[in-house]
Amino acid sequence: MIPEEFYELLKQQQIELTDQQKMQFEHYFELLVEWNEKINLTAITDKKEVYLKHFYDSIAPILQGRIKNQNIKLLDIGAGAGFPSLPMKILYPALDVTIIDSLNKRILFLNHLADELGLENVHFYHGRAEDFAQDKDFRAQFDIVTARAVARMQILAELTIPFLKVGGRLLALKASNAPEELTEAKTALSLLFSKVEKNIHYQLPNGDPRYITVVGKKKETPNKYPRKAGIPNKRPL
Repeated sequence: MIPEEFYELLKQQQIELTDQQKMQFEHYFELLVEWNEKINLTAITDKKEVYLKHFYDSIAPILQGRIKNQNIKLLDIGAGAGFPSLPMKILYPALDVTIIDSLNKRILFLNHLADELGLENVHFYHGRAEDFAQDKDFRAQFDIVTARAVARMQILAELTIPFLKVGGRLLALKASNAPEELTEAKTALSLLFSKVEKNIHYQLPNGDPRYITVVGKKKETPNKYPRKAGIPNKRPL
């Protein structure tokens, strides 16, 4: 997907990018490739592939109608090079975006990227989701939590649901959506007072399958969740 195809596909969905937004996506690509030579950010560096499999893929929650309001607080867990939250931030400049990532080198990249692109109301933190979710400044503070190809739902739920306000939603972006993954997550979702509301199946323009699993938070998360760092992975709920 060349940039012009990217712009045209958005235009077909009534999203017309400004020259500044086009410049931001282009500079994002340039910085991603430049920094990828120093630190491992992505295996995808071909321009057409970046625009398709990173930029277009990342804005799916907006294109699929799951984020309609710009004036929300969004948390992105394990965003790596900023996906999916920062392409959405370029599209919806009023979004308040927070990213938590466990590798400080990636946080350094994200801070540099935000400065270079002129992004405001973006906040980057180095650390483990399990630790931040027990901090009152982060716990139950967000309207939306996104996670793109981070973990199976059984584990992901414990790492994300505590950050949501009651009534907030987790949007899990995945390339595959085996039914057994949601079946095995039923206990975890029940313990965390949350529920799968919708499974959205769609395709990228090249035909690759994609899924967004929408999980709603129904009540406050019990204080014992998430458990200490590392335990959710070792002993899923």
